[in-house]
Amino acid sequence: MGKGTVNDYEGEEDFWDDEENWDSDFADPGGNSALRAATPSNPRNLPCPSCGQANRLTPKDRDLGYQCDSCADKAERGLAWDD
Repeated sequence: MGKGTVNDYEGEEDFWDDEENWDSDFADPGGNSALRAATPSNPRNLPCPSCGQANRLTPKDRDLGYQCDSCADKAERGLAWDD
């Protein structure tokens, strides 16, 4: 392979093919959400700061300044939160 490609390093392609090596901190690894996974130590028990809906964020999401997926999707599309 050419310089700088994923397959330049022996075994690297196998590393990324293994689902266990994906970042499991995310609620939807590989999906559209940036929200963190709910766990016993990081429960999804906080309201969204934008829409106020209960149980939308984890403490880690709040610490990162996130809003719920619905509000994030609306913001990315330029829609108001009450649409």
